[in-house]
Amino acid sequence: MKNLKKKRRIQVIVVAALALALSTAVIGYAMRDGINFFRAPSQVVETPPAPGEVFRLGGLVEEGSIVRGQGETVSFRVTDGGAVIPVTFTGVLPDLFAEGQGMIGTGVMEDGTFVAREILAKHDETYMPKEVIDALKEQGVYEDPNAQAATN
Repeated sequence: MKNLKKKRRIQVIVVAALALALSTAVIGYAMRDGINFFRAPSQVVETPPAPGEVFRLGGLVEEGSIVRGQGETVSFRVTDGGAVIPVTFTGVLPDLFAEGQGMIGTGVMEDGTFVAREILAKHDETYMPKEVIDALKEQGVYEDPNAQAATN
């Protein structure tokens, strides 16, 4: 009787381990296209993405760069202080999208222009995505708005 319980316990453990391994493999397979890495304009210029590679581009919308085309097409430039990437987007921009503000777009590079399929804008007057802040700090152009408020 003890031998049977021991065998059954080992079988349950083996089946559970196999189920865990299988579910991990299925989740990894499902997420292979859903993982988009953030890149700053300087990183895109330094190491261009592969043709057709979907990635996230983030930085500040350059002042005076927004040009509204016909229909819903908008073009603008994104900078991190070290490089500038032209961007085109067809669709409705978020309400908080503006020049000089942080943004992240998901899309592909085509002939030196980032063609965005999705644009995310800042959350409120002080929010900026962590990735954008890190990239701007790397370039030495980030100014913390909280530090300015503390000195006033």
